[in-house]
Amino acid sequence: MASTAGGCKHSRSASAIVAGAASGYHLLKIDGYSRIKGLPTGEALKSCAFTVGGYRWRIHCYPNGSKSDYSDFISLFLHLDDGQVTKQRRLGETKFIKREALEKSEHLKKDSFTVRCDIIVTTGFRAEEETAEAQRPRKANFVSVPPSDLQRHLGDLLHNEKGADVVFEAGGETFAAHRCVLAARSPVFSAELFGSMKESDAAGVVRIDDMEAQVFKALLRFVYTDSLPETEEEEQDTMAQHLLVAADRYAMERLKLICEDMLCKYIDVGTVTTILTLAEQHHCEGLKKACFDFLSSAVNLKAVASGDGIEDLSKSCPSLMKELIAMLGNFVP
Repeated sequence: MASTAGGCKHSRSASAIVAGAASGYHLLKIDGYSRIKGLPTGEALKSCAFTVGGYRWRIHCYPNGSKSDYSDFISLFLHLDDGQVTKQRRLGETKFIKREALEKSEHLKKDSFTVRCDIIVTTGFRAEEETAEAQRPRKANFVSVPPSDLQRHLGDLLHNEKGADVVFEAGGETFAAHRCVLAARSPVFSAELFGSMKESDAAGVVRIDDMEAQVFKALLRFVYTDSLPETEEEEQDTMAQHLLVAADRYAMERLKLICEDMLCKYIDVGTVTTILTLAEQHHCEGLKKACFDFLSSAVNLKAVASGDGIEDLSKSCPSLMKELIAMLGNFVP
């Protein structure tokens, strides 16, 4: 027993100060640059709201500068939509890039460019008391348990086709798969392969109509591994649209929500009406709200109305026009 000269026992304690943080990023795609560069200086295009670290943010893009002193530049600012701030509500660059430099650069492709904004939010500091167990000398770690490799094994099963008992044809290509895996992941596949909806031709091939081969291949990858294959950045929004349709077709709710979330990052002047139509047709309430949130900006709505998107929307989804007309009415002085 340890003691001091006065007969008092020594006590031992320890604590740690831990800084929390949350991070994320948002992709702002400016489509139709040749049209929007005619906006007056000081007028901004606003991204849809997105959340990082529990706060709502928007990116404001000024195609002709935020002030007359910067009219030769594109200005970009990150705005905090909510929360309590002590000093300022925006952070950005008045001289993000000179318009002439952008127009000559490789970043401007097919009349569009994309900006990625990375955000790190410090979520505060907290004191943590170390337990008696933590204060003891650490023992050597003799056993290292690796992370689960179930996804890799199932991915290998799809790749090597071992034990495959069904063949699909989509977009002119064939794909071997396993009925039980598909049925476990999708109630529609379950009904098609085992239930009353069971379908195949004389050769036992299940034909998938109205779906490209690459889309069905990505769908199978998700079924087996719960992940999506890497795609080129310029193709991600198109693939997400096709996969959302496929996910809705096969009642794969998690994949559908993943696609919705991906498409929220690609809402801009050139895509908003297409994405809004998709959201309405496939009952994607979150994606629909994101589109209307983008259109709630008078500048964005004006830019969209100047193109063919509104006319196309009225033909493909006339039910949405009532909501859009009501929104337009809010901007009438």
